Order: sequence, then structure tokens, then C-alpha cells
Amino acid sequence: MLDFVQKFITKVIGDLFMKKKHVKLGLYGPPNGGKTTLANRVCQDWLGQDMGTVSPIPHETREIQVKEQINIKSGKKELSFNLVDTPGIATKIDYEDFVKKGMKTKDAKKRAKEATKGVIDAIKWLDDMDVVLVVLDATKDPYTQVNITIIGNLVARDIPVLIVANKVDLRKADVKKIEAAFPQYDVLGVSAKFGKNIDKLYEALFVLAG
Repeated sequence: MLDFVQKFITKVIGDLFMKKKHVKLGLYGPPNGGKTTLANRVCQDWLGQDMGTVSPIPHETREIQVKEQINIKSGKKELSFNLVDTPGIATKIDYEDFVKKGMKTKDAKKRAKEATKGVIDAIKWLDDMDVVLVVLDATKDPYTQVNITIIGNLVARDIPVLIVANKVDLRKADVKKIEAAFPQYDVLGVSAKFGKNIDKLYEALFVLAG
């Protein structure tokens, strides 16, 4: 698993880190896939603080969030990047779904409006991304999580992509199903919540810097 990560990082991110002062690494994917949990894991590991709040109710993140100058260190080696956490990409956002989760109608409608704007903003921000991690829930059907809009936009912009199959700590997780759905991309199974395999990405970056 480490080999493909090293290959991906070496081939794509390596040049970016060396040529650019502030590489923008974007986290994209469906609502509740674990983007913010992953962002929090990275920020906790290297900044000692969370990036955003998480919730079982979809679309907790409704605005673009950015953490600048995250420095990953290993001995005398150091890599720096800006981490961008985006709202969950969805083709349909219905306030009634929030009501079913226990929200009041007024709050649900407000959340739906903000979430819709967040999706639009996330797509616009793709123009500023150098590398994108598409974070998916490994326990769910991959075909229902990434719509043609986000994949089409990534292909059109020729943005390097690594798919992160999150929640491998859960029994229903099936990384192979994610790999089969997206054979054109490298897939790395992780548990952002518990940090499983997160170190493999860091290790690959350290090897690259050496």
C-alpha cells in the first residue's frame, strides 16, 4: 500500500511541493464521508487543533474552511501546504431530510440553503486546487457517493486525485469495492477517526523529501 502512495506522491505532489510555496490540498467528497474528520486528524497531528466541527447530520460543513501553512516534519525535513476542507458535494439537498434528523423546519431550511451555496462554492474552488483527495465512506456504495459533476470537474481541470476510502475501522468497510469503482485512481483505505493508515501518507511524504 505504501508503494502506490509513494509513487503517487513522488509523481504528482513532489513537484508541487518543490515548485510552489503554498500547495493547496483540497478535501472533496459526499456529505458525511469524513472530510472534516480527516482534516481534524491532520490538523491535530501537526497543529494541535481541530479544523472544524463534525455532526451525524449531513452538511455540517457548509462553508469553505482553510488551514494555511501546515508543516509536516520528520527530523530536518519539512513539507508545507494549505489544507482546504469543502462542503459535501450533493446533487439534491432537501430540507425535509434535515427535519427527519430532528431539526426544526426553520433551521432545516436555513441549513439546506447554506449547503446548496456551499456545493456551488466548492466546485468554484476547484480552480484553485493543486491536488484533491476525494474522501469516501468505505461502508457505502461508491457509485452513490461521487456524482458525475465532481468527477467531471476534476477530469476537466486535470487535477491530480487520490481517493481516500474512509471508515475502514467499521466492519462494513469494503476498500476493494471503492477500488473497483474507480480503477483509474489510486485508493488508500484509512480511518480518519482513529488515525489508521494516516501515517502511511506522512511516511510517503517524508520519503519523498529525502
